[in-house]
Amino acid sequence: MTDILFQLPTNPVAPKTTISDLTTLIYGPTKSGKSTFCSHSDGAIFFATEPGLNSLNVFQVGIDDWKTLKMASAAIAKGEHKFKTVVIDTIDNAYKMCSEYACAKAGIQHESDLPFGKGFSATNNEFQRVINRLARLPYGLIMISHSCEKEMETRTGKLTRTVPTMPEGARKFIVGLADLVLFADLEKDKSGTWQRVLRTKPNPNYDAGDRTGLLPETLPLDYKLMEEELKKGSKKNVR
Repeated sequence: MTDILFQLPTNPVAPKTTISDLTTLIYGPTKSGKSTFCSHSDGAIFFATEPGLNSLNVFQVGIDDWKTLKMASAAIAKGEHKFKTVVIDTIDNAYKMCSEYACAKAGIQHESDLPFGKGFSATNNEFQRVINRLARLPYGLIMISHSCEKEMETRTGKLTRTVPTMPEGARKFIVGLADLVLFADLEKDKSGTWQRVLRTKPNPNYDAGDRTGLLPETLPLDYKLMEEELKKGSKKNVR
């Protein structure tokens, strides 16, 4: 039996600070500008799991089922293309397609048809396997989700929290996977006008997070501006 040589790293990996190197989740209300925001990402290709891109001039693959998403992911993994960022619009629908795929494979109608949570495990394992593989590719991965309000139990009582509209297991996986969790929200400016903004930091009232530590807590819903903030913060760290 031939031993497989394994080479340990000799140098640390530099932090990644550009969207085309990161895994990002952006979520918010319907028609809040999430897809338009993502359309400005570098070398974007949309995996469109639902309609809604008619007003955007973007490269897109229509995704009608989980098998098609897997084929599109395999084509991206080959690297014979000019794309730099994969945008899944929406990850909510992608999860539903994965659920239908896993159920059909097991010959059941719903995950609950299998005992001991085996149906739900099959869906989550398949979903995580494919999304993890996409996230490991040398491209950016942006996942778009809608938002909803959920009542949650805390140590001090019940709390209404804004979260992505995915089943709990999928939501925890995606939020844990993402380097950036961005909540597209509305905020009044000094003149009393409502403005679209991004929330980037953890908050009891909504899911958000920034592993780079380079973004301000709130910034306008503007892709180029966010890119500039990441570059600015990266230069400060180098000094």
